[in-house]
Amino acid sequence: MSDTSLPRASLRTAVVWEVLKEALDRRVKATGRDVLDVLDTGGGTGKFAVPVARLGHRVTVVDPSPNALFGLERRAAEEGVADLVRGVQGDAQGLLDVVEREAYDVVLCHGVLEYVDDPAEGVANAVAALRPGGTLSLLGAGLGGAVLARALAGHFTEARTALTDPAGRWGAGDPVPRRFTADQLTELVAGAGLAVGAVHGVRIFADLVPGVLVDTEPGAAQALLKLEEAAAELPAFHAVATQLHVLGEKQA
Repeated sequence: MSDTSLPRASLRTAVVWEVLKEALDRRVKATGRDVLDVLDTGGGTGKFAVPVARLGHRVTVVDPSPNALFGLERRAAEEGVADLVRGVQGDAQGLLDVVEREAYDVVLCHGVLEYVDDPAEGVANAVAALRPGGTLSLLGAGLGGAVLARALAGHFTEARTALTDPAGRWGAGDPVPRRFTADQLTELVAGAGLAVGAVHGVRIFADLVPGVLVDTEPGAAQALLKLEEAAAELPAFHAVATQLHVLGEKQA
């Protein structure tokens, strides 16, 4: 992976990062501009925003947490991209109160729809911030991955509950308010008027393989990463992914 790849937790983020990086490259070619305007909704401390800025793009991060935005500022400074990263306090529901309409070439909406009251409104707000021809990167929690994880942990009743619950939750103690199938996420993207692009399963195997195996077996981490990348685009594996990543493109 190049020096602009995400550090460390690459097994969890590599598939999304590679797809996102390719999408950014396509927008650069389509617009003829080397520097894009990128919006990261719910971007927290900049797990994606800072690497995007390291590619030379301007990134605005909207997040409701002042602590997260402070962490973002520190992270951007440490990576030498403080001049390219701007943090704004806000949330997906009031997104258009803190950012301009049609001002961004790419909008990231990662790990946001699980927590909003109305996912369709969250997507619509993200799309409204996109310029014509712009790209939406949507990442949401996958229903199948949670069902599989509970079952493999021996919590069979919870697995069945998640399978039948309208929000995909396994019980009152579930920390995730909502999960999605690939069809549900693509319907949200299409429903907001975007052309649905690539759909990828994320963390298909990474969350199921014992960490000790990956850490101690020579070459295991790289082999697992290659397996994740190979399976990510196959629809058969979307049903068991921990997360689902969907790209959408706004009509030019």
